[in-house]
Amino acid sequence: MTFLSRGFRVGLSYKDRVAKMSLDSRVALQFSPALSSYFDEPIHVKVTGLRQEQSVVLRSRLTDSRGITFEASATYCSDKNGRIYLDRYPSLGGSYCGIEPMGLFSSLRPLVPHSKLTSSDMTTPLTVDIEVISDGQVLAEETVERRFMANGVQRVSLQGGSIRGSLFLPPGCGPFPALLDMPHLGGALTEIRASLLANKGYVVMALAYHGYQDLPKVLDKLDLEYFEEAVTFLRSHPKVKGPDIGILSISKSGDIALAISAFLPGVAAVVTINGCNANTQFSLHYKDMVIPPTKMDLAKATVRGDGLMDVKDVILDPSIKGNEASVIPIERASCHFLFAASEDDRNWNSVLFSKQAAQRLRDHGKENFEVVRYPKAGHFLDVPFMPHCPTSFHPAVGTVVVLGGEQKAQSEAQVDLWRRIREFFSRHLNNDNSQFKAML
Repeated sequence: MTFLSRGFRVGLSYKDRVAKMSLDSRVALQFSPALSSYFDEPIHVKVTGLRQEQSVVLRSRLTDSRGITFEASATYCSDKNGRIYLDRYPSLGGSYCGIEPMGLFSSLRPLVPHSKLTSSDMTTPLTVDIEVISDGQVLAEETVERRFMANGVQRVSLQGGSIRGSLFLPPGCGPFPALLDMPHLGGALTEIRASLLANKGYVVMALAYHGYQDLPKVLDKLDLEYFEEAVTFLRSHPKVKGPDIGILSISKSGDIALAISAFLPGVAAVVTINGCNANTQFSLHYKDMVIPPTKMDLAKATVRGDGLMDVKDVILDPSIKGNEASVIPIERASCHFLFAASEDDRNWNSVLFSKQAAQRLRDHGKENFEVVRYPKAGHFLDVPFMPHCPTSFHPAVGTVVVLGGEQKAQSEAQVDLWRRIREFFSRHLNNDNSQFKAML
C-alpha cells in the first residue's frame, strides 16, 4: 500500500503540492491511495512522527454546498513507533469508538442540528480538513478532496419537454446501460448517486419530481405520464444500450418505481431502498386509473423525551381492510427487484413493506426478487461514507422527525448496499463496461 505524505514537502499543483508545515514538523498525516478520491471510495489514513504511546485527537471538518459545517473527532493512541493506522487501531472515544477506518468521514455531524450533507455541484469536490491535535495544539493538518465525477463524465441539464433533472454520461460512444435515479420526498434534485454511478459506466438520469425549477413545490397528486416521459427519453438516448433500463429509488420514490415497473414497459431491474409497497401520501394517476394513497393515522405519531417526533406507525399497514386499493400490483412487472429495508427505520415500517412486496410476488408464482435487511440501520441509506442522518425535517409532517439508525451500523450497511446495487444492476442490465473501466 502506498501512502502519500503531506507533512514535509512543498509543491505547486494540487496533485503534487504538500500542505503547510505542521506545527511539529516530525508529525505527518498520510493518505492512501491519494489525497483526492471519489466519495464512495475508502481512504487509508496514517499518522507518523508521534511519540511512543502518545494520545492525540484526530479531527475532521467539511462544509457542504449549503454552508453547513460538519465535524467529527476521535482519540487515538500511537504505537511504540509513534504511528497510528486508522484501519488497525481503535478510536478510544469521540464521535465513534473502535476500529472504523473511515470514521472521520462517516461520523461527521452537522453543527446545524438535523441537517443532511448535500452537494449541489458534482463538478466541485467536497474538501475535508483533517487535523492531529495534542494538548490543544495542532501538530499536523491536511485537506483531502472527495470527488463525484470522473474525468470525461458529462452532466447535461434536461431542457425541453416536461421532465426536469440532469443526465450523467460516461465518456465514449457507448452504448451503456441506463439508470433512472429518483430521490426521496423533499430531495428535489439529488445527483450524488447518479454521478458516482456514471463513473462506473452507466448513463444515469437524476430525475426531480417536485420542488425543482418549475415543478410544483407542493404536491397533491402525481401523474405517471411524467415518469413515462423520463423512461422513454432515457431508453431512446443514443448512448443507452437498452432495450430496458434500471431504476434506483429511496423512500417515497420507491412506490413510484414500483408503479413504473408495473404499468410501463422497458424496465429490467428496480432497487427500492426503504420504500413502501403501496402508493403513499398522494394519489397516483395514469390515464383513467387512480391509485389512492395508503391511509394514515397521525394519532400514532409519538413524541420522544427529546421532543422529536417518531412517525414510524403513521402509515398504516397496506394489507388492512380499506387499504388494498393503494397497493402497487407489482406482479404485473416483468423486471427483477431488490428490496432493501432497515430494521431501525423510524420513518415508516420498511421491513413490513418489503415482506409484503416479496410475499405478493410469491403469491403470483414469482421469484424475481431479492430482499436484504440491515439491523440497526435507519431510513436514509445513502452512498458509502455519507454521514449518518438520524433526524431531519419531514416535508409531509412539517416538523423534524426521527429517522433511526446507529452510526456504525449505518455506515456498514451503506457500504454493503452500494456493492449489492452495483452487482444487481450489472447482473440484470447485462452491464459490460470493461472498455470504460480501462479508461479510468
